[in-house]
Amino acid sequence: MRPVLRFLTVAIVLIYPLAIWLGQGQLEPRYLALLLLLVALFRLSMVKSDRGWAWWTGGTLLLFALTLWVNAPLPLKLYPVLVNAGLLGLFSYSLVVPPTVIERIARARDADLPAAAVLYTRRVTQVWCVFFAVNGIIALITALWTPALVWTIYNGLIAYVLMGLLFAGEYCVRWRFKRRHHA
Repeated sequence: MRPVLRFLTVAIVLIYPLAIWLGQGQLEPRYLALLLLLVALFRLSMVKSDRGWAWWTGGTLLLFALTLWVNAPLPLKLYPVLVNAGLLGLFSYSLVVPPTVIERIARARDADLPAAAVLYTRRVTQVWCVFFAVNGIIALITALWTPALVWTIYNGLIAYVLMGLLFAGEYCVRWRFKRRHHA
């Protein structure tokens, strides 16, 4: 059941900007907010007692409640901001309280990381922090001051393309790093 919930959550998050854009003018925002409720409920059923996920889920429920209360699209548009803020918080926290998120991922493949690799994973975590900060600011700008189509194109396409480019770029750098350090 857990993989199905994870798939549904990811699917909703990926199509979320398009669903909000297509739904505007067709459905009241309070009905579109049901997507946020679904994401929050799916997450609640998947996670254990992790405070980070609890905050993220709480933020999602807050946006859901705000949308119900004001019946306006702005709280719906703030969800990508919440996602970026949550990821920035998670990655930043792991810089303060190691191991970093990227180091944990790397250790899942190779538990015995050399010191150079640990430093590399720290740098990659820092790069992702910058990405989430900048992406979150742009998501906020598009939510507050741009037409719905611009918000949708940025948060539903451009942000994903940028994330993919960062993944691909990091993969190439990691490959060179491994060759250089024989890791």
